[in-house]
Amino acid sequence: MWRHDGVRQGDILRSRGQSLSGPEGQAEGKCANLEGGKPAPNDAVNLERRVGLFSGVALIVGTMIGSGIFVSPKGLLERTGSVGLSLIIWALCGVLSLLGALCYVELGCMIPSSGAEHTYFMTAFGHLPAFLFAWVSIIILKPAMLAIICLSFSRYLVEVFSSQPCEPPILGIQLLGALTIVLITFINSYSVTLATKVQNIFTAAKLLAILIIIIGGIVKMAQGYTDHLATGFEGSTDSFGDIATAFYSGLWAYDGWNNLNYVTEELKKPYTNLPRAIIIGLPLVTVCYLLVNISYLTVMSPDELLASETVAVLFGGRLFGITGQVIMILTVVMSTFGSANGSCFTSGRLCFVAAREGHMVDVLSYVHTTKLTPSPALIFNAIIALVMVIPSDIGSLIDFFSFTAWIFYGGAMLALIVMRFTMKDKERPYKVPIVIPIIVLLISLYLVIGPIVDSPQIEYLYATLFIVAGLIFYFPFVYYGKSIPGMPRMTKFFQYLLQVVPTNMPDA
Repeated sequence: MWRHDGVRQGDILRSRGQSLSGPEGQAEGKCANLEGGKPAPNDAVNLERRVGLFSGVALIVGTMIGSGIFVSPKGLLERTGSVGLSLIIWALCGVLSLLGALCYVELGCMIPSSGAEHTYFMTAFGHLPAFLFAWVSIIILKPAMLAIICLSFSRYLVEVFSSQPCEPPILGIQLLGALTIVLITFINSYSVTLATKVQNIFTAAKLLAILIIIIGGIVKMAQGYTDHLATGFEGSTDSFGDIATAFYSGLWAYDGWNNLNYVTEELKKPYTNLPRAIIIGLPLVTVCYLLVNISYLTVMSPDELLASETVAVLFGGRLFGITGQVIMILTVVMSTFGSANGSCFTSGRLCFVAAREGHMVDVLSYVHTTKLTPSPALIFNAIIALVMVIPSDIGSLIDFFSFTAWIFYGGAMLALIVMRFTMKDKERPYKVPIVIPIIVLLISLYLVIGPIVDSPQIEYLYATLFIVAGLIFYFPFVYYGKSIPGMPRMTKFFQYLLQVVPTNMPDA
């Protein structure tokens, strides 16, 4: 999309008064050696393999356990109508996420390039489905996820400094959310190593917060506080649409199980570490979510849980008083910050890969000459997320996100099934039984069609129209290869401004 020649790295280095004889300068000769799946060490324009197994697990767990477990319990319980059904859906969401993730292991090992669904759609279906995925994900889904998490982060952080019992001011939450987006984007643009360290630290912090909640719940259960859990399935809904939207709330909390596939080119030993990270991360998160929800219901009634916007804070106050509230707020703040950091990390890689394939403007596929980060893609994602902070309607954003995301998750399952027939001889280091992608595909169809049939909402129409609107850009700029007047000049301007250079396409 909008392809053209970029400024070479040597020109940018000369503009900065740097010699081409040092390690950075040698990159001009190394540009041709860039391989997305097999990056060369110390290549100044390469996304190097710097994500190990521990960081991979931290990326999965850190992005999955974010604001969802502190926001979603209310929505899920409200839509299911009973404690028993809500816990079953929490467990089923974990099973569904694990099945989907196992399919993504096969896809990621078979096609070891970053970009996840975009790369798989390109391979199985061609440019149009891949472009539509990139169009919706880069413009809506990924920025929406970052905006939701940062709004949740700011809401909890405002609670720490708020001395009033009333609702914190929306403007303050929005401004703090915007500043959080800027800070996280700076971290990810400055250094991959710094971003992964932040992810590891904050993942450890959020697991500590989860552990505190679980231990508190176990203590209360041991003391006999099981009245709310004993209500079982009383009041369960019989609406298929309500159950589907309840899955939306639960699956939002689990979303992130596919994030490691977005950074496959930066993962050390991907054939080994990709399946290991997923097999470790998904069951861990599922167990944590079930135990956390059980713990919530040992100290508060379903009505109290539904009435609270800050469930974890109420839980901490019930157990430890004011001190418990402050501690829980701080741990939730750290949890959501880590989740936002992981979301930003992977979102930038999707935008980078899509631009490298010609589905976005060229400059978004460039990387910093010395930091080795896709900073233009990261900044672009942040700008759109800043716009999405303005409405600050977290519930609507979650429904919009989940509805659209499961269209593409189902598409990835279909891509895997198709490639079983069109790429029979392709080496597959890991292979799932064919029944698994079929099951996930059927469930994804239910999650997309069920809410539309039972209880249509305007968000679903917006999502569908936005997907179709991508065709307006696809045909002139991708299919026919037209270019926007003045784009080469703008690209050079941003290259010099951001100190970025183009990269080569990876081998298929």
